[in-house]
Amino acid sequence: MKIYVTEDYQSMSRKAANILSAQIILKPTSVLGLATGSTPVGMYKQLVIWYEKGDLDFAGVKTVNLDEYVGLEPTHEQSYRYYMQHNLFDHVNVNPANTNVPDGLAPDPKAECEWYNQVIRQMGGIDIQVLGMGHNGHIGFNEPGEAFELETHVVDLSERTIQANARFFSSSDEVPRQAMTMGIKSIMMARKILLMVSGEDKAEAVKNAFTGPVTPHMPASILQLHPYVTLVGDRPALSKLLEA
Repeated sequence: MKIYVTEDYQSMSRKAANILSAQIILKPTSVLGLATGSTPVGMYKQLVIWYEKGDLDFAGVKTVNLDEYVGLEPTHEQSYRYYMQHNLFDHVNVNPANTNVPDGLAPDPKAECEWYNQVIRQMGGIDIQVLGMGHNGHIGFNEPGEAFELETHVVDLSERTIQANARFFSSSDEVPRQAMTMGIKSIMMARKILLMVSGEDKAEAVKNAFTGPVTPHMPASILQLHPYVTLVGDRPALSKLLEA
């Protein structure tokens, strides 16, 4: 595992954008596994800046997103399709037909998950998967205690995850209780993984994920077994890992 320690969120975002842009430049037809949430926003902003300067070309890129809430339409401001359009897709020359996010309004979410697994396979797998990490060690929406062998599936969100996401909604009551998410197996099949972490509140989870046992009770711990993980974090987030 490669570890890059940055001084703050802005420098973390720029370093992560450097890694992702290098992937696109070296392989213009890359399949990018993308993440949402507050952590990668700065990375997406940097990628857009470089695209506008003519340094990046997304024309041949294909994308698959980690997850989507069950029950939210793509135009809902808190849906992850909306997030991706707002933060990246609407600002670069990626082909809309090459961007993939699970359909939160799919009448059969389990069937949608099976379709999504097929999409990933038909594209030849993911070249690089971007991840964030929750305070309880979840990656994607894979909550503690879930089996490692699952591909894309429907998950019941933990109360902690619901409360963490409530800041994006008018109240916690509006946060969907289920999501479709790539499973640990899907994530681990990516050729490379880029994990981004920011903030002192993530420090304990980072330390436990990478110095403790590999266990479903700390989902991110499985990344210890992946052959090509790059961890980019600001100093507060990595503080306890560096002390271990």
